[in-house]
Amino acid sequence: MGKNILKGVFLVGLGATSYGMLATMVKLSYKQGYTTAEVTSSQMILGIIGMLIITFYQKKNKNTPAVKATNKNKLHLIIAGTSMGFTSVFYYLAVVYIPVSIGIVLLMQTVWMGVVLEALLTKTLPSLRKVIAVIIVLAGTIMATNLLNTTEVPDWRGIVLGLLAAAAFTANMFTSSRIAVHLPPSKRSLYMLYGGAVIVLTFTAITWPGTYNFDIFIKWGLVLAIFGTIIPPLLLNKGFPLTGIGLGSIVSSLELPVSVSMAFILLQEKVTLIQWAGIVLIILAVVIMNIKYRRNN
Repeated sequence: MGKNILKGVFLVGLGATSYGMLATMVKLSYKQGYTTAEVTSSQMILGIIGMLIITFYQKKNKNTPAVKATNKNKLHLIIAGTSMGFTSVFYYLAVVYIPVSIGIVLLMQTVWMGVVLEALLTKTLPSLRKVIAVIIVLAGTIMATNLLNTTEVPDWRGIVLGLLAAAAFTANMFTSSRIAVHLPPSKRSLYMLYGGAVIVLTFTAITWPGTYNFDIFIKWGLVLAIFGTIIPPLLLNKGFPLTGIGLGSIVSSLELPVSVSMAFILLQEKVTLIQWAGIVLIILAVVIMNIKYRRNN
């Protein structure tokens, strides 16, 4: 049992770390002149191709039990996948206007948004522990986004887009953990990617300036697809059942310090001590909210 939990922690940690590297890669691609539409579309298309290869291999592998998806399952997963597309578009647009270190903090607002959504769906008030965690998250966010420094207030467009990305990501987490969970992770991810592709390709068509730089597929699309679309869902879907929800959520918050550290090292983004303290507070809130589950698992 201990080995399984350790394996789960490793898988979830690796998946979260992989997600944490994304925004810095996107920012670097912007510096080379690529657009948000080019970045998101190349990542989504190559991600679908990669997931098709994985599902095809699993279908040929006799050791993998064949589980068929009904048309209803497929439709529900495709609809759920639209939230994945919205997350990518909003998040990648956000880092056009704000630093990656602030963008990832805004994405982590899923912590309190998840509490609110859960309360609305179950029609019950959140526990005192969750309320305290939410207050800590909000306090940490004010510190981590540098809002206390009135001379360098982040661009409001980036803040709005970052919060929209968090809302979409919250919807994505809720739907992906509840819809067609009997299907293999790769198959579920594939149908959700189809839904995400609808949003991303629609955004690409709407914002298309008349030209499209296909070099993006080789230079950044493949890397983004591997680290953002293929590896994380597979690792997280395999790791979470081993760790349990609570421990898995705590380990997955690694995405936050990884993303900020990547931006600090590769983009030379300025991250103050107050911002680091805010990041620590947000991670602490995640731990407080999930520590009860940790004991049970």
